[in-house]
Amino acid sequence: MASSAQIQLWHAEKVATQVEVVTAPNGIHYAAWGETRISESDLERLVSAVPATLAPALAHRAYYFVPLAIADTGETMIAPSYSVELGDRAVCHRNASFGTTEAVFLSSRLVEDRFGLAFEFFINVAHNFVEAAGVPDSFANLAWSQAEAQVRGETSQDAWETRRRAQENRGGKGIDERARNSYIESAFSDALAIYQLSLAVDFDYHDLREREYPLLAAPALAERLRHVASLFPANPSYEFQILYRRKG
Repeated sequence: MASSAQIQLWHAEKVATQVEVVTAPNGIHYAAWGETRISESDLERLVSAVPATLAPALAHRAYYFVPLAIADTGETMIAPSYSVELGDRAVCHRNASFGTTEAVFLSSRLVEDRFGLAFEFFINVAHNFVEAAGVPDSFANLAWSQAEAQVRGETSQDAWETRRRAQENRGGKGIDERARNSYIESAFSDALAIYQLSLAVDFDYHDLREREYPLLAAPALAERLRHVASLFPANPSYEFQILYRRKG
C-alpha cells in the first residue's frame, strides 16, 4: 500500500476534467475515478436505483465516486488511492462547483461495505433534491401529524433534535416554525434516502442508528416510506418492500 507521502492529491476540478461523466438510465449523472474498488456493474446498479422522477431536480448535479475526498484543505482535494493517513484526513463527501455543474465527491474507501456507500450516496441525493425542489406538502403533513401524535423516535439525530425544538413551548409562544421547517426537511431527506436504500440493498432498519437517539417506530417509518414510494415509484427492475421480523 502506498504511503500518503507517495500519493499525490488532485484538485477536484482536475479530476472532473480527466473522467467521463455518464448518465444512468434514470437520468442521474455520475463518474468513478481512482482506486474505488467498486465494479462498474455494481456502481451502475447503485446509481440506477434513484427513482427517475427525482432526476429533473438533479439535472445540474454530478456524483463522483472517488477513493477519498480530503477534509483538511481550503480547496476540494481528492486522493486517487487509499492510505491510512489520508483516510484520517478524509470526509464522507465534499461539494464543488464547475460552471453550471454542482459536483458531489463521495469517498468510497471510507466505508467498509456496499451498505455504507449506498446510504452516503442516497442521503446526498435526498438532500440535493430537497435543496432544489423542497418537500412535498403531503409528506410534510404526514410527518408533522406523527410528531403531534407523539409517535416514538425519529429517523436521524437531526430530525430528532429539530422535532424536539419545534415542539418546545418557549414562554408560551407555541411552535418554533423555523425548527419545524428544519425538522420536515430532515425527516423527508431521511425517508427518501432510506427508501432508495431499500431499493438497492437489503438491510436492517436498526443499522441506520447514528448515535444515541430513539429510532422512529417501525409502523410510522413504514407509513412514511409507502408515501414516498407513491410519490417516486421505483424504476423497472427495482422493488420496494418492507418486511417485519416477528418473534416465534
